[in-house]
Amino acid sequence: MLILTRIRLFLSPGYPYEDMLKSYHNVTGLTMCSYLQKYNVFNWTRGGMIELNHGKAQNLQYVANAAFLASVFADYLNASGIPGWNCGPDFVPLTVLKDFATSQMNYILGANPMNMSYVVGYGSKYPRHVHHRAASIPNNKVKYSCTGGWRWRDAATPNPNTISGAMVAGPDLFDNFKDVRTNYSYTEPTVAGNAGLVAALVSLTSSGGIGVDKNTIFTNVPPLYPASPPPPPPWRP
Repeated sequence: MLILTRIRLFLSPGYPYEDMLKSYHNVTGLTMCSYLQKYNVFNWTRGGMIELNHGKAQNLQYVANAAFLASVFADYLNASGIPGWNCGPDFVPLTVLKDFATSQMNYILGANPMNMSYVVGYGSKYPRHVHHRAASIPNNKVKYSCTGGWRWRDAATPNPNTISGAMVAGPDLFDNFKDVRTNYSYTEPTVAGNAGLVAALVSLTSSGGIGVDKNTIFTNVPPLYPASPPPPPPWRP
């Protein structure tokens, strides 16, 4: 939906695409409205984390991706010279989306009731018992079977290998976190979660370049319409 919204904002292809693109743009706007706490679409923890999976486990992967989408949507509107969007009768400025994305990233990085970074290796307090095979099995040049690694999975000692940059599943709906390797609901990292984390952090940085350039972002994308045929040769009697 966000990609199709970008096409509408930057290319404005018009008929026959406008009706379809407008519908996706509207749904994208409604999704962004749902991220705002004032509309009570999703519950929030007391510590400030949005519960996008309705209180179930492994929430941070959804939080990180939502932060990315919100930040990028704000960037697209800004690049188009649009100062905000509408949530029902309310006009919402772009800074509100950026504030939402920043608050969720800050929560992940340590501004939470546990005072813990949920990104391994970041800060002084982060998960040490990550539910990850390569991080929990020592590098002692012995090849272990799938079941052979269970002795370290079930051990109470910290991981011998630091899986730097991995974002774990995160806290529960009460902002509590259990650094227990066997409880993957808290300590398991995912590719989907880290994809959202990295993308959100890049979109929020102020030192990564010029941001979104609407004039070059589609440079290598084929045009929506076929090229015009060459003009006919001059008429001769």
